[in-house]
Amino acid sequence: MYAVIETGGKQVRVQEGDIVFIEKLNVEADSAVTFDKVVAVGAENGLKVGAPYVDGATVSAKVLKNGKAKKITVFTYKPKKGKQRKIGHRQPYTQVQIEAING
Repeated sequence: MYAVIETGGKQVRVQEGDIVFIEKLNVEADSAVTFDKVVAVGAENGLKVGAPYVDGATVSAKVLKNGKAKKITVFTYKPKKGKQRKIGHRQPYTQVQIEAING
């Protein structure tokens, strides 16, 4: 059984036991979180697609940790003007483990 959930403006396909990195949530580590924006639920008997979300479907997950991704370097410049800028960015994330799909 799998589900497609929407979180952080993105859609993620998950199964029970998966460990996924999603956009940062305001929750502590080792706490439970429930995703109720389930776009689709797939099982052996077929696929159930919501409009926009499947009624009564939820995905339960456990928060493993909050962190930051590797630093990326952004370098911009304007040719012939002598203007250049070098900055870095680390995207925050939340790592969750999917425990149950209730659909």
